[in-house]
Amino acid sequence: MVRRFMAAMVCAVVSGTMLVPAHVSGADTANKAYEPMVNRAIEFLTTKAQDADGAYNAKAGPAITALVTAALLRHGRSPADPQIAKSLKYLESFVRADGGIHAAETSHKNYETAISLVAFGLANKDGKYDTILKAGEKYMKSLQWGATDGKAPSDVEYGGAGYGKNKRPDLSNTSFFIDALKATGNGESDEAMKRALIFVSRCQNLETPNNTTPFAAKKPDGGFYYTPAAGGSSQAGVDEETGALRSYASMTYAGLKSMIYAGVAKDDQRVVAAQKWLAKNYDLQSNPGMGTSGLYYYYHTMAKTLDALGQDKFVDEKGVAHDWRQEIIETLAAKQQPDGSWVNENNRWMEGDSAIVTGYALLALSYCKAK
Repeated sequence: MVRRFMAAMVCAVVSGTMLVPAHVSGADTANKAYEPMVNRAIEFLTTKAQDADGAYNAKAGPAITALVTAALLRHGRSPADPQIAKSLKYLESFVRADGGIHAAETSHKNYETAISLVAFGLANKDGKYDTILKAGEKYMKSLQWGATDGKAPSDVEYGGAGYGKNKRPDLSNTSFFIDALKATGNGESDEAMKRALIFVSRCQNLETPNNTTPFAAKKPDGGFYYTPAAGGSSQAGVDEETGALRSYASMTYAGLKSMIYAGVAKDDQRVVAAQKWLAKNYDLQSNPGMGTSGLYYYYHTMAKTLDALGQDKFVDEKGVAHDWRQEIIETLAAKQQPDGSWVNENNRWMEGDSAIVTGYALLALSYCKAK
């Protein structure tokens, strides 16, 4: 016990955050809002947002349906439930002969396939989707920069995933790619995971042996941005003083989560620096660096990352210990619409669509349940 306590204290000192033993929970069970909130959201999705064929926002292809289905499955709905079964059948209609799971003319092949694989993985309780998962995994890996296209580890695109092979890889797509690798049983020793970690490391504002891009040393605050490829880009813009690609919270959580899934140790300087940036920018009213743009994507990614870290309390830069699970529950309870949905008044990245936003909210809440 003493050794464990001392190890936790050392980690807290090194990282700037405090790891709290798992038995000290956010205790969502004590929050009477949690179950009614989740139930209202599920009722909205399954009775008001779902089309007759099981789709959610069919014009957007399979990705939103897959995301919502994954959220419902994570909240205990069975693959045999009529609404879930319809959605899974709808997703099956997008399965291609080469293993891809996407609309015919889409430029979002990695994105759609990755999210669909997560949904099928959660539904695969009896091996029903083994063939789809195996073929989809192989297809998705073939899209990765550096897998079959001759890219070398020295190329900035190496290891990344993007919306299409004729475009640049980016951290958001690579994060979904890593989620799908994990969902199909790939761990840190998988070659695709190792390649992905190389790209993820290059999306961080931190110069290390893993990141020698021109952007790394301009403003080494430890946060993450969208992509170093094709000249580099951050959705948060460029720092006028240094020329750095600005860090922002949703990508910093995505980068940190991806590193954890890829097996990077919690005392690694990349992980430590990312946590320090997040401690400085802890916020539940905005996506720091982006305002309200992508706010619900942010909530989902934040909750998933903090759960992966195993931290029940997150200590911010000022030393305030946040019960992040309880705070996310309370924040989402206050934002839920009377019909059970959530929607972002800022429509950027489709967050004006109540189906995808409610899916993000439910996914976030699924990581807020007491362990």
